[in-house]
Amino acid sequence: MATVKSYSTKKGIRYKVRYMKPDGSQGAKSGFTTSEAARDWASRIEVRKADGEYVDPRDGRTLVSELAPAWLAAKKSRLKPSAYVGLDSAWRTHVEPRWGDMPIATIEISDIEEWIADMLTEVRDTDDPEVIVKKPSSATTVIRAHSVIAGILDRAVRDRKLVVNKARKVENLPRKRPKRKIYLTHEQVAAMADAAGDKSTLVLTLAYCGLRWGEAIGLRVADLELLRRRITVSRNAVEVGAQVLVGTTKSSKGRSIPIPRFLVEDLAQLCEGKDRHDLVFPGTDGEFMRRPRQRSWFRTAAKATGIPELTPHDLRHTAASLAVSSGAHVKAVQRMLGHASAAMTLDVYADLFDGDLDLVADALDRARRSALSA
Repeated sequence: MATVKSYSTKKGIRYKVRYMKPDGSQGAKSGFTTSEAARDWASRIEVRKADGEYVDPRDGRTLVSELAPAWLAAKKSRLKPSAYVGLDSAWRTHVEPRWGDMPIATIEISDIEEWIADMLTEVRDTDDPEVIVKKPSSATTVIRAHSVIAGILDRAVRDRKLVVNKARKVENLPRKRPKRKIYLTHEQVAAMADAAGDKSTLVLTLAYCGLRWGEAIGLRVADLELLRRRITVSRNAVEVGAQVLVGTTKSSKGRSIPIPRFLVEDLAQLCEGKDRHDLVFPGTDGEFMRRPRQRSWFRTAAKATGIPELTPHDLRHTAASLAVSSGAHVKAVQRMLGHASAAMTLDVYADLFDGDLDLVADALDRARRSALSA
């Protein structure tokens, strides 16, 4: 059991608590101004020990930077390279400069909320208000940075170095605004494909098969079964810095995608003279094609649609839109896109299924009239 003893200081009587730690060593905390405060603290320590929630106060002096390497290493072993690089960048750019030298037990909710507010604030030059010194970080950047410090402190709680993770209690995290989806018409896709020149088949494949950019540029001749009109998607080529890393698809599962008849001949021509392991859509150097930049063939071709800000992912949205408008069942669209479930497809593309509500209403109307007229 803990004991409380008084001692004298220049400021008067103070009280010290001595207690036994779970590992058998002795702990102590001094500086209490009243015996009641000391006994209350001692009682709480005994309760935590009994509940298995005791945390050694010395562990609270551990710096965030001491815990970060193990947390990052664990993330790196589980995440795809493209996902990990964002966390690593958030740690080096936003989290380490602010929290690296902070003892974990000293971090307060208000400190984290102030940090978040600062990242979201635009700073202008005091002498020239027209000059922006610091642009506000995006919601995605702030949320990712918060997830890093919160994840590190979660690890501290798990390892009994911290009682509670205060980063999980902040109330001013921004919300990400969903990006506006762009859906092209058949005519716009055709115009873009014509403007893309030798990349026309890639544009059509993205717009009618719903592949992600990395899935498309990672396709090899062996992945095409043109007689069956199927594409087997089993890998994703992701650009990380100066490298293109090949891994599994986003869902880590392969899928089979139908090829529209009009596209079979174009794909066959691309595969002529190639080995089965060759890329279907190689870059100019024969290696993986790089993601389109600001000034690129893709941006030039997109202007033909009247939507110059188009991205490769918008062609995936277009594939979903064209499939739904053609009458495809949601399960078929789900399989084509590689979503985990039909519910996810409905959540992502709920706006495309508004017409189904009208069909339901019309069916109910017909059923009611039929029942009442019988």
